Amino acid sequence: MSPSRRGVAASATLAVAALALSACAGAGSTAGSAAPPSSGAEIGAVDLSGVCPSTVVIQTDWNPQAEQGGLFALLGADAEIDASRKSVSGPLMSAGEWTGVDVEIRAGGPAIGFQGVPSQMYTDPDILLGWVNTDDAIAASGTLPTTAVMSTFEKAPWAIMWDPQTYPDARTIADIGRTEASVRYFDGTTYMDYLVGSGQLRADQLDGSYDGTPAAFVAADGKDAQQGFATVEPWVYENAIAEWGRPLSYQLVADTGYPIYAVALSVRADDVTAQNDCLEKLVPVVQQASVDYFADPSAANDLLVRAVEAYDNGWVYPAAEAANSTVQQRELGLVADGADGIFGSFDEDRVAEVQRIVSPILAEKGVKVREGLTPEDLATNRFLDAGISQP
Repeated sequence: MSPSRRGVAASATLAVAALALSACAGAGSTAGSAAPPSSGAEIGAVDLSGVCPSTVVIQTDWNPQAEQGGLFALLGADAEIDASRKSVSGPLMSAGEWTGVDVEIRAGGPAIGFQGVPSQMYTDPDILLGWVNTDDAIAASGTLPTTAVMSTFEKAPWAIMWDPQTYPDARTIADIGRTEASVRYFDGTTYMDYLVGSGQLRADQLDGSYDGTPAAFVAADGKDAQQGFATVEPWVYENAIAEWGRPLSYQLVADTGYPIYAVALSVRADDVTAQNDCLEKLVPVVQQASVDYFADPSAANDLLVRAVEAYDNGWVYPAAEAANSTVQQRELGLVADGADGIFGSFDEDRVAEVQRIVSPILAEKGVKVREGLTPEDLATNRFLDAGISQP
């Protein structure tokens, strides 16, 4: 599991520990009948059938959750849940019309043995698009190069959280760095190396023993700080862990000077050219679906919650948590237009800054970054529709 992915893994395990496993998967694996291209369904204004694979396969990095809402919005009422394959598939829709191809959204994390998404993309050539963090793309550039074609989050959801009752004057991670608090995290998380290297936390504060469960944080009774996902842990700790049951304070790592693009929609580097005709038509469809999701997330959230129930792998995700995440993604500025006003766009200078920060951290760990790697290798705006933005 990649260092940045560990933050989401923590969220998953936390939810399992916090919530009773009351959601039971029903017999079978479907939630409706998918309409394959051979069904004779009428193709709408966007026709992908001549340029894209008959099934567009998208590999996510974790179990279904509201952060994937824009992807689930590509699916219509005919979506089919395959519990054994941990995937959801059906006709790929654009503005309520069929595009002539299907889409399959695959779960990551435990569903792929916690393998990194770049590795999974190169293992399975059927995967066209995958969710890849910028620092992971840099780390994999030497052997598994990927290029991001649409930004999913303008700001990454990773955070450090603490008890405001114990640390009432703390407003930032740097404030926690001036206390005696231990900061629990998954060992190997790249952004923690950055926080120490930039002087915001002290090395002697770090506790790499975090196992994803809330037990140690609760037992410390507010003395410790801990990594988390801003759209998950604050809600879960306050609403689903009776032993805690009160608000948390936190700061996004993105607001400390670590400007990563989290889980950007990416392709294998060679597919920027090989799949050019498909991506030119497909990426704007995903852009618009992601924008439309926030206008009305109910159908997509219902589908992803049902998928979690069907997968029945220990990940618990109630509808209330999905609804809260959808709201927090916008209110915290995690999902927003790029600096140019285009939804899903990348800032070249920002990607270069991530390279500048991450490359020496990776070098110290013995990870070889591809020589001559440029921001253009890591992310491109060439397939985006400049007219698509958040309302």
